[in-house]
Amino acid sequence: MNATPHQVHNLIILDESGSMNSIQSIIMSGFNELVQTIQGISREFPNQEHFISFFTFNGLGTKILHFADKADKLHAINNETYKPDASTPLFDAMGLALTKMEDHLKGKTDYNVLVTILTDGEENASREYSGNDIKNLVERLKENKWTFTYMGTDHDVEKIASSLAINNTLAFAKTSEGISTMFAEDRMARRNFSKILSKDSNPSFVEYFSKKK
Repeated sequence: MNATPHQVHNLIILDESGSMNSIQSIIMSGFNELVQTIQGISREFPNQEHFISFFTFNGLGTKILHFADKADKLHAINNETYKPDASTPLFDAMGLALTKMEDHLKGKTDYNVLVTILTDGEENASREYSGNDIKNLVERLKENKWTFTYMGTDHDVEKIASSLAINNTLAFAKTSEGISTMFAEDRMARRNFSKILSKDSNPSFVEYFSKKK
């Protein structure tokens, strides 16, 4: 076992726009279960050190609820920390989250980053970043052990993800069952990732996650 654990950064970018209001409670429950899963993975694989960075976004701004926090330090989200409202500045939220994480990891090499974007609608309010800006950023980061997953509903998930250079996608039904299934598949993929990571320093998240559709 390495003296210094391999870092796994779980970067989650969650839509908090008004259209998410109808599924607020289900999203909160799913995220809180995901936190428990990551905490369990961290205990199961002591040669890996798991962190969570959690951003939520809407037209009122992007909130940073966690940034590079160790898994055992995380707390559940609730009606006070997750309150859907306003529009969907997806590109601005991604730009902020990705560049902040990239800056945090400068000078480090022993890590993987798992980026998950979860939204129920298309971009409609960004001012700082364009779709092309985000595509270029994603393409560059993918070359350095960053893995991107786009999970969405109520829009053409494959088309939007592809336009951002993201190949790993999961479209889900905007129902309790659909969202529960989506979170279950994501939790399974993360556990599989850590299993593979314990044997391979540069695993492909896409290869096995896509098989779970």
